[in-house]
Amino acid sequence: MYGCYECDGCGREFGSEHAMVQHKNAKGHWTVECGRCYDRFVDQEDCQEHEYNCHNYCADCDREFQSYNNLRMSLTTATGLAHHLEMNACPNATTNRDIMYNYVRGKDPNGIISKKLLEWQGSATYEASERTWNGDGYECYLCHRDFNSLRGLNQHINSAAHQQALYHCPNRDCRDFKSLAGIINHLESETCGITRFGVVQRGVTNMIGGGRLLCF
Repeated sequence: MYGCYECDGCGREFGSEHAMVQHKNAKGHWTVECGRCYDRFVDQEDCQEHEYNCHNYCADCDREFQSYNNLRMSLTTATGLAHHLEMNACPNATTNRDIMYNYVRGKDPNGIISKKLLEWQGSATYEASERTWNGDGYECYLCHRDFNSLRGLNQHINSAAHQQALYHCPNRDCRDFKSLAGIINHLESETCGITRFGVVQRGVTNMIGGGRLLCF
């Protein structure tokens, strides 16, 4: 075997993650495509974050909103509520991805969806400068993707894209997620059949609104 890092777009294997990322950038082999600008992303969670922040676009209803606030108001599902809180979009409270993780950990003592990260110190914060311009775009030094604007690059590097996974599907054979909105969206979609949409809605509403322990 050549390496343990495989491009899921073509199956080619690489000896390091960096080499795989360079290959994907060069060949456009990212597996999830933005429905508005056709940039490609490593997973649906990263793509959805990009569509929300850069295009005010909701793929679930195939609609682009005039402002992020209008988009936020339309996200009435548990996923929308989680995204609203993780993006610190609530005028009545100071919240973000890290605060929500600590809150969920307190309501999820059995680790149904939250990972027990004993040495976790919080998410890193980055600020890119004009020096990231490489002649073709503003380059993320973590994954080497190019962005058309410095604002877009900063949104990307401060999203959950390169942060540690904080959550996991209750089906331990499934996958991990970097954001609360990502794991809730997965559960609401009923993709792996671990629970039902209505059960997720009630569980998240009770946990966040009523302060109860998380259960599905």
